Amino acid sequence: MLQTTDADSEENTKSYIVYMGSPPSGESPKSMLHMSMLQQAIGSERAENSLVHSYKRCINGFVANLNEEDVPKVAAMEGVVAVFPNGWKHLHTTRSWDFIGFPEQVKRAITESDIIIGMLDTGIWPDSPSFNDSGFGPPPSKWKGACYNITCNNKIIGAKYFRSDKNFSGDNIKSPIDSNGHGTHTASTAAGGSVNSASLYGLGLGTARGGVPSARIAVYKVCWSEGCRDADILAGFDEAIADGVDILSISIGGKSPSPLNYFNDIFAIGAFHAMKHGILTSASAGNSGPLLMTTVSVAPWILSVAATTTDRNIVTKIQIGDDILEGRSINTFDLNSTRYPIVHGGDVPNTIKGYNSSVSRFCLEDSMDQNLVKGKIVICDAQLEPKQIGFASGATGVIINFSAVKFLDSGLAFALPASFVDLMTKTSINDVTATILKSSHYYNDSLAPAAATFSSRGPNLVTPDILKPDIAAPGVNILAAWNPNLPPSGVKGDKRQAHYNFDSGTSMSCPHATALAAYIKSFHPSWSPTAIKSAIMTTATPIKSDLLNHAEFAYGAGNINPTKALNPGLVYDANETDYFKFLCGQGYNDSLLQVVTGENRTCAEVTHGSVWDLNYPSFAVSTTSPRLDEARVFTRTVTNVGSPTSIYEATVTAPEGLDIQVNPRRLSFTSLGQKLSFNVTVSGFVSSMASASLTWDDGTYQVRSPIMVFIYPINQ
Repeated sequence: MLQTTDADSEENTKSYIVYMGSPPSGESPKSMLHMSMLQQAIGSERAENSLVHSYKRCINGFVANLNEEDVPKVAAMEGVVAVFPNGWKHLHTTRSWDFIGFPEQVKRAITESDIIIGMLDTGIWPDSPSFNDSGFGPPPSKWKGACYNITCNNKIIGAKYFRSDKNFSGDNIKSPIDSNGHGTHTASTAAGGSVNSASLYGLGLGTARGGVPSARIAVYKVCWSEGCRDADILAGFDEAIADGVDILSISIGGKSPSPLNYFNDIFAIGAFHAMKHGILTSASAGNSGPLLMTTVSVAPWILSVAATTTDRNIVTKIQIGDDILEGRSINTFDLNSTRYPIVHGGDVPNTIKGYNSSVSRFCLEDSMDQNLVKGKIVICDAQLEPKQIGFASGATGVIINFSAVKFLDSGLAFALPASFVDLMTKTSINDVTATILKSSHYYNDSLAPAAATFSSRGPNLVTPDILKPDIAAPGVNILAAWNPNLPPSGVKGDKRQAHYNFDSGTSMSCPHATALAAYIKSFHPSWSPTAIKSAIMTTATPIKSDLLNHAEFAYGAGNINPTKALNPGLVYDANETDYFKFLCGQGYNDSLLQVVTGENRTCAEVTHGSVWDLNYPSFAVSTTSPRLDEARVFTRTVTNVGSPTSIYEATVTAPEGLDIQVNPRRLSFTSLGQKLSFNVTVSGFVSSMASASLTWDDGTYQVRSPIMVFIYPINQ
């Protein structure tokens, strides 16, 4: 019989996970226990080299290199739940980048590390693994920025803060450190490095990464515990432009649409000056959906980003009586299927503090009698935020009765077990018990991407004939870096800590588009902000799932398509002069424009026409009556960035009632950089709103622009 040597034995070992459930309290260091177990099972000599890793926090168990014959010995030991191979799984990322077809192994430019993304936000948590600078060289020589009250590295190369009133009391930290979590989340979504095994207490486990992981980050903290002051935002723009950023990302906005003047709008002002310096500003469209006319970033020189879903659905089920209902939240708590009595918040008001049932039914913190909710799950009657509910007066959990839960596409993390559930499907809640399960996820390709219900909608209130938002990107349940000193719920007293957290909003979709702009810039450093914006818009994937039928007002040109945007074939380019002509046509006077542009030219010196002459990658026609009183004629010019010699044919899709003509219908290019012009004429009638499109196709590139025709003002 052939005998195996110790060397042979080591060659035959494999990595196994020994799972032992939850850690007992008061235990001695678990690594010592695990080593002792291995010594008993396989002997002291081999055990020393066998132990690979001990789980030391929330999980009891370890990883060890074992021979096949060792496995049953370890499995038979007291306290061992299971022993299984340490197998390989294909990476499931924070999902959004893979979902839109942008894998980790995508083609990268060697100049990606020269790209600097400026983040105007709440600051950053520099110690996050997402901002590790291992492998990075020094900042690009063009960089002129600095770091205030923070230690930067070669990943985070700039960090400044702006507080015009100098009020650093309370939760306001006098540094670029993120005391909110929002800025860390957005920065890592755009340019965070790849981090394996990122999750929120196991939920969403995968690789967290930004779209351009090799790009540099410059942070401009302009938001504080009270909000974001206009003066500080503009200061952030000013510094970022001077410092030498390449792309600006602004996940900030008002709760109502911008003023009806571009230069009463702090974002339009800042972005205009950025555009003058060759910097594209990517901005969130707002979270006031699904109401129409709520998009807040409407200036044509801004890339306005709406939010869409991905194919990962996070659900939180409840069992109430004999029924299991599917709800929405981000619930990391595990009640171990224990059933609890239920009570309605309106039946247990905290009368000592002056609350009655009309308030307590909403489960506002302290509005319920602690003695009557302790050990119970409370049913609440309103769609409230985690900070409003807090710890629900000491209840075990809350079930929030929300009849429109099917439209609630994002989850919230509460400080206690919670779920939004439609109880209309439950006939009775009397004399039953309930439990709230830990959140889980499933994938549903058929419904995604869909416009997020919270995402602000167009049309553009300042210039209705400029379609807004421009583009859409993933913005629902995005897992990204977080400040571990901040609880996932945002509720003080919540003891959970997490390096990664879920968040939803156009704040989350904006850095996806920002990253794509940076990605394009890394390959095409000479392209203008407008050319980059055009590439993103004309290669977008049309969205088919739209529950509310708001069409392009919900998602603009469609969902970003990173791999196609890199080589769009044709671009609709524009420069400062084009915007000057546009503003002249909009009635802005010479003195205002001279102040804005810093130049002495007047509107009389330029040929200015209607809004339809601005070289925009989309088309919008507003009308006050169903039938267009006269045909709208758009003039556009495209620049060839695809094949040197190419012939593009125009294809128009339009609903019955609209007549859309393109002249000429064929564009023949003989060189790169060549510009050719065409006209689009729209006539006919529309009942409310109608979607159409124009696509230029040369057999290799498809350059698509949405055409939106609608009656304005639009009925909600």
